[in-house]
Amino acid sequence: MDFVTLNNGVKMPQLGYGVYQTAPEATEQAVRDALSIGYRLIDTAASYGNEEGVGKAIKESGIPREEIFLTTKLWVQDHGYDNTLKAFETSCEKLGTDYIDLYLIHKPYGDYYGAWRAMEHLYHEGRIRAIGVTSFWNERLGDLIASNEVKPAVNQVETNVWNQKWAEQAFMKEQGVQLEAWAPFAEGNGDIFRQPVLKAMAEKYGKTTGQVMLRWLLQRGIVVIPKSVHKARMQENFDVFDFALDDSDMEAIKALDTKKSTIYDEMDPKVAMFIATHKIHD
Repeated sequence: MDFVTLNNGVKMPQLGYGVYQTAPEATEQAVRDALSIGYRLIDTAASYGNEEGVGKAIKESGIPREEIFLTTKLWVQDHGYDNTLKAFETSCEKLGTDYIDLYLIHKPYGDYYGAWRAMEHLYHEGRIRAIGVTSFWNERLGDLIASNEVKPAVNQVETNVWNQKWAEQAFMKEQGVQLEAWAPFAEGNGDIFRQPVLKAMAEKYGKTTGQVMLRWLLQRGIVVIPKSVHKARMQENFDVFDFALDDSDMEAIKALDTKKSTIYDEMDPKVAMFIATHKIHD
């Protein structure tokens, strides 16, 4: 396993396992399988509704808690200083832990400044090892950095072959913020697993197109959290450290960038309003 070092010195596995859209009843077994394969970064969120399953799998794995890098996220509904403190405790209770390795603001809407200051407080208390954000475009990330004491350690943004985020990565690198990719396979959109350039590379290296995509992100210095509920696919996604793409392959994939999401447009005001008002609890 390769690691990245965050801007506060905390080491984070570069390859992890995500549980977005994993049904609550399937999460415990899926995370148990991932841990048995060797994953040590587990990524969940309050809005996924499956923190309990993640917590049970970690507890029953027998793996010391300090060997697992656990990420969860604060939903928009719980932004604001006091709400964030309460939501953090709720997540810890569901996950069966008294600290979180990486706590992220899930989306940049509502009172996320109040949320950030509560997270800074929890960070200084040692309840969170690193704090960060999700889906913050450059101007919002820059404003957050300029206006607060603790700089985000991570920004988790959609990054994949179709939507490569080069400008965003350059700004984050300049600011010392680690880019982490969500939707590294673009949720399968655009028939991505059968894309001819990727298929040719997969044949060249004796790998799958999924492994080629993950390797490309890893070689860019990006943290990746692919998701699957199938153990064989989890193993496949984990086996990406025994080969490297050459420079011409890296450039060929770069040429596939459309600079657009195939999932949703975060600049669409209707999308923003839906996210800002979506509730995950009473």
